[in-house]
Amino acid sequence: MHLTSPSSLFLSLLTCLGLGVLVSGLGTQCSAPVTRGTASPNAPFWMEQIQHHGSAPFNSNPGAYQVFRNVKDFGAKGDGVTDDTAAINAAISSGNRCGNGCGQSTVSPAVVYFPQGTYLVSSPIISYYYTQLIGDAKHMPTLVATPGFQGIAVIDADPGWYVNQNNFYHSIRNFKIDVSRMPTATSATGVHWQVSQATSLINIVFQMSTAAGNAHQGIWMENGSGGYMGDLVFNGGKFGMWVGNQQFTVRNITVNNANTAVYGLWNWGWTFQGVTINNCQVGFDLATGGTTQDNQGAGGEAIIDAVVTNTPIFVRNSQPSNGVLHGSLVLNNIRLNNVPTAVGVANGPVLLAGGTTTIDSWAQGNVYTSTNANGRFVQSNISPINKASSLLDSAGRVFGKTHPQYADYAPDQFVSVKAQGAKGDGQTDDTAAIQAVLNNYSGCKIIFFDAGVYVVTSTITIPAGTQIVGEAWATILGTGNTFFDYNNPVPVVRAGAAGSQGVLEITDMIFSTRGPTAGAIVLEWNVHDPAGQQGAAGTWDTHIILGGKAGTNLQANNCPMSGSGGNNCFAAFLALHLTPSSSAYLEGLWVWTADHDLDQGPQINIYTGRGIMSESQGPVWLIGTASEHNIIYQYYLVNAQNHYLGLIQTETPYFQPNPVPPAPFIPNAAYKDPALGPGAAWALTVVNSQNIVVFGAGLYSFFQGYSQGCLDTFNCQQQIVNVDGASSVGIYSLSTVAAQFQVSVNGQGVVPNAANRNGFAQTVTVWTPS
Repeated sequence: MHLTSPSSLFLSLLTCLGLGVLVSGLGTQCSAPVTRGTASPNAPFWMEQIQHHGSAPFNSNPGAYQVFRNVKDFGAKGDGVTDDTAAINAAISSGNRCGNGCGQSTVSPAVVYFPQGTYLVSSPIISYYYTQLIGDAKHMPTLVATPGFQGIAVIDADPGWYVNQNNFYHSIRNFKIDVSRMPTATSATGVHWQVSQATSLINIVFQMSTAAGNAHQGIWMENGSGGYMGDLVFNGGKFGMWVGNQQFTVRNITVNNANTAVYGLWNWGWTFQGVTINNCQVGFDLATGGTTQDNQGAGGEAIIDAVVTNTPIFVRNSQPSNGVLHGSLVLNNIRLNNVPTAVGVANGPVLLAGGTTTIDSWAQGNVYTSTNANGRFVQSNISPINKASSLLDSAGRVFGKTHPQYADYAPDQFVSVKAQGAKGDGQTDDTAAIQAVLNNYSGCKIIFFDAGVYVVTSTITIPAGTQIVGEAWATILGTGNTFFDYNNPVPVVRAGAAGSQGVLEITDMIFSTRGPTAGAIVLEWNVHDPAGQQGAAGTWDTHIILGGKAGTNLQANNCPMSGSGGNNCFAAFLALHLTPSSSAYLEGLWVWTADHDLDQGPQINIYTGRGIMSESQGPVWLIGTASEHNIIYQYYLVNAQNHYLGLIQTETPYFQPNPVPPAPFIPNAAYKDPALGPGAAWALTVVNSQNIVVFGAGLYSFFQGYSQGCLDTFNCQQQIVNVDGASSVGIYSLSTVAAQFQVSVNGQGVVPNAANRNGFAQTVTVWTPS
């Protein structure tokens, strides 16, 4: 006889009531699953109230260093009257952190918290390296620039202190930023965001002047190599966003009553997913026509799922194309309401008439099919971009899910791993303590990883039903003999047991290794979201970082760029494996095998065999993800289905072809290693996979044996993207750097970069199998 447990009856009741399924099982200390927050409406955000046990174990003074800082503890008033600038900057900078003259460092992380209130500022708030600025998610604080504000922006992520392409680890969320009190003629700016990977802007409202001719702007960005931002609202201003950056992914933005919603100065590739524009003069104003390395314009713009209303021009090129590639553009599912010009040229012709209509799929640029090496330049409708229905929401748009913050949850609905016995000191083996917390509380408590580095020496299994929140990118660090042998790879972290189903949410964590760990599968992802709960299994602002930081034993002193570190410099077998029965929503994920040491400075030679491998049948959303410097491939889809990738970004290992891949690893048939590219890693390789959409890709090869002379000849590697003949894949807005062939089919180069020069990068606007 089979007896039904009380918790199973409760789960069945939740399903019948339409509340969804959180877990496939509950922790041993749980009586019922957590399904909603219990905080009172007026209570502060839980982050303000919980006990904070976070530490920075590799800081020079770990016992005294403070990770979590409440700005009011440093004298900020938030009363709308007091100038809080000095107090806020003291909260950020306290503790000898990585500011002016530091360059980069991982040993002084900080979460700087802003309770509810109105904070007047008269000069920039400086976001130091490795900082999260977080406002009360229930009652968003307001940062108000005084009328006499002096400086570049209310929040400045780089006052000239950092190398823009290496300005990692910044996150800003849950704020209203108001510059409307400043004179309308000044370039009043909300955020100066010259940043790189592992950065995010989330849940921010920008308030600017609505006066005619004002010069205000929400975001100003002149350089960098990002990155992800999403869930942003811009009200008023000359520009909602004024941006130039190698690549970025932007999801779910609304721009109201600006002169120009988005001004694009330059890029190699940007993807905008989910855009709402109301009552602007121009939606996207793009500086096009820069087709040399010294004259880079907006090279690749990909816009999907937009609604534009009462705006005379949706997209405006600054220069005519004259029948050749002068900036690539892809539009998909664009709803226009009273928009006379869909695409036009400044002081020139209308390329696509607007009105009140829907643009299905339209492109400007070079279009390729199958094995035909001869592309054709178009400014016209293209074949519909087919996306699996499982990837779409109820409105037919690509699904998106906001970074979970559990705003309505009370402090007693969280459990701290340190309070339960884990140390996070970078030395103690925390395997048993972490697994015990997960086994005891998954499904009924949100698991809080206080800031720290948690060493584990065998696999940690996160049960389906778990929700994890990290503080200041808390790190799980796999090390030891279990992960040593690349002939017998073992997961460091397993997300869900094989075949499991349920909610599994991970935010603000890092998964890593302490080398040598040639047999580490850093994250094995098995869980599938329950029926009817899209994106229930995923990660947000969570990264896989291998080497290049204190505590990894994969740094410049033991893994120099000469390669003399040898076998001690194996970082991982595989960074991320999406198994066949899984689904995944991965937003803002950076998989980085370090090319340089963030704490010691120089370039390094360390080895991860493989980047992201997906065998998932879907749905899988890779939104604003990157995978860099892995030996055999960065992204590999094999026997996979129903994936949306946009934007993806890669770099080939700088030392290749010395050694030639797969060295220093060997092929592994159990993990279906693909046929190798000639002398360098694949950025993306696809085998026997169906219903795959790549909507924006920046795939780069900057070096050949640490030399950049190959950039001058556009030939740092021969091939970079490969699709086999059995796969159905659509690739849109593909920008590569210095790969002789941008697309290969069945291992044979097809699309030459010579036909697609587009500034520093080379851009294929569309490639489809037929």
